[in-house]
Amino acid sequence: MKQPITGYHKDEESHWVAQLACGHNQHVRHTPPWVNRPWVTTEEGRESMLGFELDCRKCEEGAPPDDRP
Repeated sequence: MKQPITGYHKDEESHWVAQLACGHNQHVRHTPPWVNRPWVTTEEGRESMLGFELDCRKCEEGAPPDDRP
């Protein structure tokens, strides 16, 4: 299920996590060549992706919302 990005925070290992409108969190790492998301490395890049929809597996599984930092 597609859900828009509403914000970001870093986890305890300083990896970027997208906060989705549904209340779930999803890591948005840039780890080439497996995952290529250079936009996550800059504030401007992250801001440009606000509203972008990511597939939320937690929604598909019916999981409750995640705790937010």
